[in-house]
Amino acid sequence: MLKPHVPVPPWGLAVTAILSVQLGSALSVGLIDEVGPAGTAWLRLSMGAIILLAIGRPPLRSIRRPDVLPLLGLGITTGVMTIGFLAAVEHIPLGTAVAIEFLGPLTVAAVRSHNRKALAWPALALAGVVLLTQPWQGDFNPAGVAFAALAAVAWGFYILLTQRLGDRFTGIGALTLTVPIAAVTAAVVGIPQAAGHLNLDILAAAAGLAILLPVLPFALEMLALRRMTPTAFGTLMALEPAVGVLLGLLILHQQPSPIQVVGIALVVLAGAAAQRGGRRRPAKPQQASPADLDFVG
Repeated sequence: MLKPHVPVPPWGLAVTAILSVQLGSALSVGLIDEVGPAGTAWLRLSMGAIILLAIGRPPLRSIRRPDVLPLLGLGITTGVMTIGFLAAVEHIPLGTAVAIEFLGPLTVAAVRSHNRKALAWPALALAGVVLLTQPWQGDFNPAGVAFAALAAVAWGFYILLTQRLGDRFTGIGALTLTVPIAAVTAAVVGIPQAAGHLNLDILAAAAGLAILLPVLPFALEMLALRRMTPTAFGTLMALEPAVGVLLGLLILHQQPSPIQVVGIALVVLAGAAAQRGGRRRPAKPQQASPADLDFVG
């Protein structure tokens, strides 16, 4: 006798996507040691582009002249964001890098709420980041913080660009256009960094990491967003810094101090609170769009 089908709740899909993103980031550390952060970004994005092109068809006939610059900008921004984040992970703990990067989408969400009081949430998150990085300590790493800040700025622009393109293309269609551009962007720095270090093991590892990020998270997020509001989804995405700390502890053995735990709690609180006024009503609610990826990193 067949058992009745029990659908996975949408929040379960979203949380699984978060775990996939952060697991991919944690497991990228080993590849970074082999080919560098830019080389890792190039390989991961290239493999992701190949997989996406294999499962989806780029909507080339749908592209209009006003779409060209936003598509190029989104691809370039994605490449810069990936390089910046992986370079940050090379220097600072994973959870700290995620928290700093999260300042980008958090600030955009607060600004888009059109409520001046909402700007208090990025300020609260920034206080949490200060507790995480502890710049008054001798082991403060300015390079890691700078790379994470670059990723945060890129993530903010990523959201603005996906917002513009969100009503023009379905999610998978946009990714088949922008991820290859991101791979080419990363190649500028990534190929020289990875040259001489490539072998079948590294290529296989890169392909596996590409499934963890961006392929699997996108598929799960697309399914989740069909059954939950963008506000609820964004609130769940606020858990990313905490998940980054947890996986950093379990996989990379990066032990946060008590004051850093307080810092990450402030970032998560600020991220969840900022979503209350950040909901956007898409032009076509039934269609998954790149705007659905506002909080994907």
